[in-house]
Amino acid sequence: MILNFFDQFLSPTLLGIPLILISLTMPWVLYPKPTARWLSNRALTLQGWFINQFTKQIFMPVNVGGHKWALMLTSLMLFLITLNMLGLLPYTFTPTTQLSLNMALAVPLWLATVIIGMRNQPTHALGHLLPEGTPTLLIPILIIIETISLFIRPLALGVRLTANLTAGHLLIQLIATAAFVLLPLMPTVALLTTVLLFLLTLLEVAVAMIQAYVFVLLLSLYLQENV
Repeated sequence: MILNFFDQFLSPTLLGIPLILISLTMPWVLYPKPTARWLSNRALTLQGWFINQFTKQIFMPVNVGGHKWALMLTSLMLFLITLNMLGLLPYTFTPTTQLSLNMALAVPLWLATVIIGMRNQPTHALGHLLPEGTPTLLIPILIIIETISLFIRPLALGVRLTANLTAGHLLIQLIATAAFVLLPLMPTVALLTTVLLFLLTLLEVAVAMIQAYVFVLLLSLYLQENV
């Protein structure tokens, strides 16, 4: 019974073709494309306002050299938030519950920020490995610790996104199963469990949006350190 709860995280296939490829293309199909008209409809206006506000907030503390990443990080934010939200619908699959996908997004982007820092300002980038005023005896230990923390960053990005979404989906399925089992036995308890399930679903919607925002926000902070 416990193993069945984890079946929802298996990548579905049809005729040997992984359907995760189709789910990864869904975000770009759902969003309306801007038009060349003077006036846009309400959906396009709201979409443009959201993108402008998000981009302004993310790149406000970043130097001008890092503004080249605006299109990439904004697209990544829309991509992640759409995948997370679509995964909450019934009979759907959430690609961002796969650690391999999240690491495939986190490692190249983190590595790009490190390479930019080492190329443009190597002294400043390497200076993060040793805080100013460190005692001489602690210098080797702190360099090792800071180097390890630097290489843990992409792992933390991928694991954070995977763990939060996986835990939320598991909790929703556990409470839904409990409500279904308790319905013929204790209808009142089952009703209260259903209310709890509804509130948890709202919380999971917030988590899906927040985790996508945190993923992009941390990348922008890494970029800020190296630009």
